Amino acid sequence: MWWEIQQFMHYEADLLDSRQFDAWLTLLDEDIAYRMPLARNVRRDAISTEYTKPGEAAWFDEGIETLRQRVAQINTGIHWAEEPASRISHLVTNVRILAVDGAAEGGERVTVRSRFLVYQNRLQGEVSLFVGKRNDVLRRHGRGWKVLSREIHLDQNVLLAKALTTFF
Repeated sequence: MWWEIQQFMHYEADLLDSRQFDAWLTLLDEDIAYRMPLARNVRRDAISTEYTKPGEAAWFDEGIETLRQRVAQINTGIHWAEEPASRISHLVTNVRILAVDGAAEGGERVTVRSRFLVYQNRLQGEVSLFVGKRNDVLRRHGRGWKVLSREIHLDQNVLLAKALTTFF
């Protein structure tokens, strides 16, 4: 199963890197929760509060409709932060299956943790690096998988990029 999940994640990264956003949307469950909480600098004895919780501020907290709207906006060709289009590479590594629930309502679910590095280049010299961790829940759909939830933890508490337009 680990190999199958890793291949799914690498396929997803390839779709994003080749700007096949509509195809990428088909890998997302209709009930997706797609969230990137804010990181805070906290003392070691308060490490459980390092990232904001659901319902608190986040870089984004989206469902399928908002993600579809973001893709539609990029596809118009008049998205100011993505015209001309960025060159992006997603590197996904350290894929670990944390739990498998074969009896979950709606189909088998797998909880997966991974690490990512996303390189983004715009124009001649605008470069952004995003590094962090992802916590995903994937749900089996037929013979494949869909992302039911994704929580993205950036390893920075101040966003150094000029815009946050890429998908993780």
